[in-house]
Amino acid sequence: MKKLIAIFAGVAMTVTLAACSPDSNTPSSGGEPASAGGDTIYVLGPTPDHGWTAQAGTYAEAKVSEINAAGKWKAQYLASSDGEAQNDLVQQVIANGNAAGVLYFALDDSAQAGAEAMIGANIPFMFFDRIIDGPDKSAILNFSGDNWAVGAGIAYWLQKNGMKPGDALVTLIGDNGTVSGRRQEGFDQFLLGEREYNDKATGQTSKTTEVWTQEQVSALSASYKEVCDWSADKAYQYLEQKLPDIISDAKSKGGSLYVFSMDDEMTFGFLNLIEGNTLDDATKKDLEDLKLYISAIGGMAELYAVMDGSSNQSALAGQYFDDMMSVSFNPKMMQTAIDYMLRYVNQDNWTYPLGAGEYEPVWIVDKSNVSQYEGFTGH
Repeated sequence: MKKLIAIFAGVAMTVTLAACSPDSNTPSSGGEPASAGGDTIYVLGPTPDHGWTAQAGTYAEAKVSEINAAGKWKAQYLASSDGEAQNDLVQQVIANGNAAGVLYFALDDSAQAGAEAMIGANIPFMFFDRIIDGPDKSAILNFSGDNWAVGAGIAYWLQKNGMKPGDALVTLIGDNGTVSGRRQEGFDQFLLGEREYNDKATGQTSKTTEVWTQEQVSALSASYKEVCDWSADKAYQYLEQKLPDIISDAKSKGGSLYVFSMDDEMTFGFLNLIEGNTLDDATKKDLEDLKLYISAIGGMAELYAVMDGSSNQSALAGQYFDDMMSVSFNPKMMQTAIDYMLRYVNQDNWTYPLGAGEYEPVWIVDKSNVSQYEGFTGH
C-alpha cells in the first residue's frame, strides 16, 4: 500500500501544483476549474444507518444525485463505517485518477492517513465536521458547524439557569476529536469571559454575567465527565453507575445539577435511565427534588417532540428536568459543504487560503421556539 501511495504521489508531481497551492484560490483568467485535472467530485462520508451522521449521509447522497443530474460534473458518494475503511476508499479515489476534489467527512481520527494520502497525490480535499489537526493546513477549506459557539451557547444557557462556580456539573463527551474539543473550549471560554455567544435565531449576543477563574472552570468539569462515543446506551451506563454520587454531590452544593451533554443521543441516555426500572424510588425522589437543567446538541425530531410535549417521554422530562434545550446543529449542513466544493472546482469567487475555516451558525432550541423547527430523524 505504501508503494502504491508513492507511485501515485510521484505521478502527481508531474502535474501542475496549482490546484493545491495558495495561488489556486483565485479564479483563473480563463474561468477553468482549478482541480486535480479530473471530472469527478467524491464525497466520503458515513454509511446512512441512524442518527446525525446517517442523516448527513442521506443529505449528501441527495446532493450527489443533483450534481450528476446537472451534468457539468460527475459525483460519487463513498460510504463507510469508520476511518480505516475511509483510508481504503481514498486509495480507490487516487487509483481512479479522475478526482476534481474530495469532500472528506472523517469518521474518526484514523482517517488522517487518507487525508495525508490525498495531500501526497495532490488531490484537493475539504474537511467536513471532524477537522484533523495537521492535514487541515493543506485542506482547501475546513467546514463544520460552529462548535465553539455550541459550547458557549450551553455555558450561557446553564449560567442563565443559575450555574455558578462550585456547582455540580455532568459532562457527557462525544469523543476525543476536534468536535468535542471545540465544544469544551467554547464552554470554558464563555465562562472565562473570553468568548461571547451569538445566537443565529434571535440575533442576540450574550456574555458571561460573572467572569470565572481558570481554577473555577477546571473544577466545574473535574468530577463527572465521560466519553460516551455519541451513544445513548453508553451515557445510560455511565449515569447508572455514577448517579448516586452525582446526586449526593449536587445536594451538598445547594441542590442544583447541570448537564453539559454534547449530543441529543446522550441526553436521551439520561432520560431513558429515568424511564427504566434500574433506579430505586429513593434515588428518583432525590433526583426529582434537585433543580436539574440539561442540554443537548443536534436537532433530533424525537428530542424536539420531548420539548414540544408530543412525545410519550414529555411528561417524564417535565417531572425531572426543570428545563432542557438543544443547540441546533443540523446535518443538512453537509449539503452546504458540498456547495463549497462546487464553488472551488468552478472557481466561483473562491478566495479562501489553504487551511482556512468556515463555520455554520448555531442557535438554541427550547420549548419556547421548538415549534419553529423541523428536526431530523435520529432513531
